[in-house]
Amino acid sequence: MQSGFRSRLGSLRNRLYPRQSKEILNESMESFNTMSKSAVKISCDLLSNPLCEQDPKFLEMVTALDTAMKRMDSFNQEKVNQIQKTVIEPLKKFSGVFPSLNMAVKRREQALQDYKRLQSKVEKYEEKEKTGPILAKLHQAREELRPVKEEFEAKNKQLLEEMPRFYSSRIDYFKPSFESLIRAQVVYYTEMYKIFGDLTEQIDVPGLTDEEREKENEAKLNELRALSIVADD
Repeated sequence: MQSGFRSRLGSLRNRLYPRQSKEILNESMESFNTMSKSAVKISCDLLSNPLCEQDPKFLEMVTALDTAMKRMDSFNQEKVNQIQKTVIEPLKKFSGVFPSLNMAVKRREQALQDYKRLQSKVEKYEEKEKTGPILAKLHQAREELRPVKEEFEAKNKQLLEEMPRFYSSRIDYFKPSFESLIRAQVVYYTEMYKIFGDLTEQIDVPGLTDEEREKENEAKLNELRALSIVADD
């Protein structure tokens, strides 16, 4: 009875609060931060490159890129802060209820042990010859058993009734966080679409398809390869 109840509790906790969920969210936020900060650093490094001093058009493109990367980083920080506040923190708070739940289970288990000990004592006297002293001890043992049995049954009933209710309430608790996570992602990617759309308009050469750009780049690369200083021996 005891091991089965513990097993059900462990299964319940895993379904209620999968530890990997918070870890995956944290790793995801760290990855986004790293990517965002790296993009800003790349654009800043390009701005300090001597090529920008030599080519005004290139400087204009890199400046547009730098502005876009900083806007991206700003929106990323807003998204991370929003998810931290509305998703990760509620997950932490939800996990905080389990110590109390574990304590309730331990109290139930202790009551079970006391109940089994006194029940065994009663059964021992019931198996003996019914002499006066034995009957007196049996009566005393039964009197000791009664409140302990009632206490165990009350604790057991409470957990059996409340744990399913606790389990079923998880959807109502997590639903706002889930909705907030979706909204944060929608806002972020909507802004990313606008940012990179603006960036494309600023740096894009009109009238060229991707295939034409690829051919143009290949032609320029061939010009570089034709130089004697990069020619193969």
